[in-house]
Amino acid sequence: MTKRKTALLAGAFFIVLFLIRITWALLVAPPDHPRAVRGELDLRSFDFAKDRTIALDGEWEFYPGEFVMQIGSNAISSGEGRTYIPVPGKWNSSISAHSSPYGYGSYRLRIKVNPDHELIYGIRVSNVRTSAELYVNDRLVAGEGKPAKNKQQYTARSMPFTAAFKADTGEIDIVVQAANYDNIYQGGLIESIRFGSERAVDKEAGFSANMQLVVCVVLMIHALYALILYAIGTRQKALIHFFMLVVSTVVMTLLDDDKLLLVWLPAIGYEWSMKLVLLSFIGVAAFLLQFAKSLLPEHAKNSVFRWFPVLCAMAAIAIVFLPAGLARGGLIVYYALDLIACLYFLTFSLRTVLRTDKDAIYLVVGLTGVLTNIMGGFLKGLLDTGYYPIDLIVAFLAFASFWFKRYFRQSVQTAKLAEKLRKADKLKDDFLANTSHELRNPLHGILNIAQNVLDSGMKDQDDRNKENMKLLISVGKRMSYMLNDLLDMTRLQEDGIRLRIGSVRVQGVASGVTDMLRFMTDGKPIRIVNDIPVNFPPVMADENRLTQILFNLLHNAVKYTVQGQITIKAEVKDGKANIIVEDTGIGIDPETQQRMFAPYEQGDSGITAIGGGLGLGLSICKQLVELHGSGLEVHSVPGQGSVFSFALRLADSSTRQGEAAMIAAYAEAAVSASSEPRGGISGLESAADSDRPNLLVIDDDSVNLNILSSLLASEKYHVVTAASGSDAIALLDTREWDLIIADIMMPNMSGYELSRFVRERFSVSELPILLLTARGRPEDIAAGFLSGANDYVTKPVDAMELKSRVRALTELKQSVRERLRMEAAWLQAQIQPHFLFNTLNSIAALSEIDYEKMSALLEAFGHYLRASFDYRNLERLVPLEHELGLVRSYLYIEKERFDDRLHIRWEVDEGFPLQVPPLSIQPLVENAVRHGLLSREEGGEIHIRISAQEHEAEISVADNGVGMDAEAVRNILDGRLDAKAGVGLSNTDRRLKQLFGKGLQIQSVPNQGTIVRFVVPK
Repeated sequence: MTKRKTALLAGAFFIVLFLIRITWALLVAPPDHPRAVRGELDLRSFDFAKDRTIALDGEWEFYPGEFVMQIGSNAISSGEGRTYIPVPGKWNSSISAHSSPYGYGSYRLRIKVNPDHELIYGIRVSNVRTSAELYVNDRLVAGEGKPAKNKQQYTARSMPFTAAFKADTGEIDIVVQAANYDNIYQGGLIESIRFGSERAVDKEAGFSANMQLVVCVVLMIHALYALILYAIGTRQKALIHFFMLVVSTVVMTLLDDDKLLLVWLPAIGYEWSMKLVLLSFIGVAAFLLQFAKSLLPEHAKNSVFRWFPVLCAMAAIAIVFLPAGLARGGLIVYYALDLIACLYFLTFSLRTVLRTDKDAIYLVVGLTGVLTNIMGGFLKGLLDTGYYPIDLIVAFLAFASFWFKRYFRQSVQTAKLAEKLRKADKLKDDFLANTSHELRNPLHGILNIAQNVLDSGMKDQDDRNKENMKLLISVGKRMSYMLNDLLDMTRLQEDGIRLRIGSVRVQGVASGVTDMLRFMTDGKPIRIVNDIPVNFPPVMADENRLTQILFNLLHNAVKYTVQGQITIKAEVKDGKANIIVEDTGIGIDPETQQRMFAPYEQGDSGITAIGGGLGLGLSICKQLVELHGSGLEVHSVPGQGSVFSFALRLADSSTRQGEAAMIAAYAEAAVSASSEPRGGISGLESAADSDRPNLLVIDDDSVNLNILSSLLASEKYHVVTAASGSDAIALLDTREWDLIIADIMMPNMSGYELSRFVRERFSVSELPILLLTARGRPEDIAAGFLSGANDYVTKPVDAMELKSRVRALTELKQSVRERLRMEAAWLQAQIQPHFLFNTLNSIAALSEIDYEKMSALLEAFGHYLRASFDYRNLERLVPLEHELGLVRSYLYIEKERFDDRLHIRWEVDEGFPLQVPPLSIQPLVENAVRHGLLSREEGGEIHIRISAQEHEAEISVADNGVGMDAEAVRNILDGRLDAKAGVGLSNTDRRLKQLFGKGLQIQSVPNQGTIVRFVVPK
């Protein structure tokens, strides 16, 4: 569908709907009749038998000022005289010189009719701001609200009402008394009054109400099936948005025109009736656009979906909290929101029709209906058209049609996809037929072990079943390795593997691989030995693929070795690095050696493994070695073991220098590209700035260390480097580290082993670890996480990725540290309500008996509040006097409240400067008072002691209260009894340990008291 054709179709449909609306308006418009001129209307020639009504428009006599409740037959008395004002129209200029809508007054119209004692007349008053009473020939016949001279006596309620009466004479005297003190924009009769026979008036009012009911029923049916589909089908957000859109539309319909909802629920007052109709306007706009987002996800990134909900939320909040009169002043804004939502949705639908989905033409049709409905709302204010139901019904039917059309189309597409999947499944069956026999043995092993565990029962043979489960996991891992080998074989056959040749240290690669394979030697008398010299020269290879080669060779050796030793070593021979893997296994006979490197070929594993594998490991090794420009050789004697070897080029000096120069240039470019000044690589002699994270980087390759250090120092980190795991361990206690970055493949101690050592002392949040690995396979990554790492980065390292991960981990460490400080400050700020109320009660009581004590208590209370909310509570350390000031204020308040039940003893050494953590003494004192002393009826004494020693100061808080048992002390330090303990001893204990390495020391004896102390370095 072309753009022109789509635009013409949308425009044509809009014109058709608009013409239908105009035709409707002409059909329901009142007939021509003599207009009311100067308060009189002659209708003696009007035929009431046609069941038609007329609109009593024109100029009515208007009497501003006092109501005359005793209405005469010919005049209404008023001290302010009478004027003539048009109806409909607001009375602002007539009621006040400043055009204020607030006030009260009476409208009067005399109607001359043919005398008929049998005819019953009817009057329909549609809209009066904001209360009215209708008098006919001196008799009150109907009304809504209570008009009065002042706001105190008046009641607002703006609803249509109908009255029926007979005329005794040929003249009908109609008086409408109205008052308005709520609507700040208009007052009085703002819509026509319909007049005719009772039957005509009831018919017209009933038709309007019935049309509104029909629309609401149709819409609620849509809402109901949307809710049912959401409940029993897929939980699509579009269904909820559609449901809320329909509900908003129904509420808007029931609160407009005849206000049927107010008839059904008369308890809803004027204020909330206005707010509800305005909120429904906002709901239509908000959920219409959210409905668009759900139906047309290709446009979901448009910025309108970010700012429009915020705009609607602000408008809704304003409606809820502002008076109804002020809120109604934004009616043009609410119409604009509906118009914006409709136009955006219409634009997105047109784009979708033109680009991807022709079915979106149904959305275009529906939105055209919504657009004509919005514009008809403005037209309704100009023409007395009555209620018009066509637009909304067409709109929601079109939305539903789009939904059903999309559903049927997706059903057809699903059937086609099912056929494609059936064909693809046939191809997979063919593939599985070729490889299933290779996976059958380990699968049978898994099934047999699982059945054995199930038959024996976990409680009967726990130890044996644990061993079976370990074996089950081992078999599962081997199956994972088989599948990885199968993928690599496919890539090799398709030439999908490209090497990244560079200088690699074989020692580190071998160390990491041996560490990964140690799980296979558990319970077996096998030892894996890395015999490569530390100073062995680097080789030219792809580190990732070299790791894979050594892993497969060592894995094969472990698999076919019952007992003994597996050794990996390297030597320089003929100018190349000759790498050797030697085992004391079962060996390989000459016939097997001839075919062992072919895919899916393997020797007899005997009892060494439950599953023999796919036979791809050696084939992959051979092809990867050949990609490196070498060959894989084997020498084996059955029963004595096997030796596999291959040669790699040594990295000559020119290559090393070229790489070093390239790396230096790369590092320099990375540093110069940073917007921050470069920080140097800090060693042990550097003083660590508390605001800059400390990083410990470990790698056996000095070039890699230079790269990492340059990249990270440019980000304002303090970077300390180590060349081995043992060097890193020696540096752990020299300062507080924020992150360890370690290479996995290092000689002597791999990154896995280093991680396990660190985790014995630090948790994952206390000291994060980032591992650098050349392999990104799941088993390698899993091994890293099992050893205690927080994250990993694969080599070659991408600078942006490394910085992002380092930033995330250092922020994790810092957030843990800051969380403890924030927790303490936040908990202190949560002042207990009973403490606050009791203190205020004490102040109030003292104000009547002792003004001086009241002033002192009020001053102490103010200081306590200021100290509780002080920003310094977020700092690492504060002066001792700052903390003691909070304690003294708290104790002064409690002393005034409890008097003889609380005794305080201070023992503080003066004259030495001391920095303490904020909120470290106050929780101890508060806990002693609340849970120790005041738990006893007679109270007790609290002893606060601060004593200076040579290099530290000891702070203790003792009480002779109820005390605690050992279990309660343990629970406090574990944070399990702090739900009602103020800042919390557990938080204080953790912060002290983080800062000084030592936490709280608690000594307590039930019914004798408690001593809590801690030490602060000077």
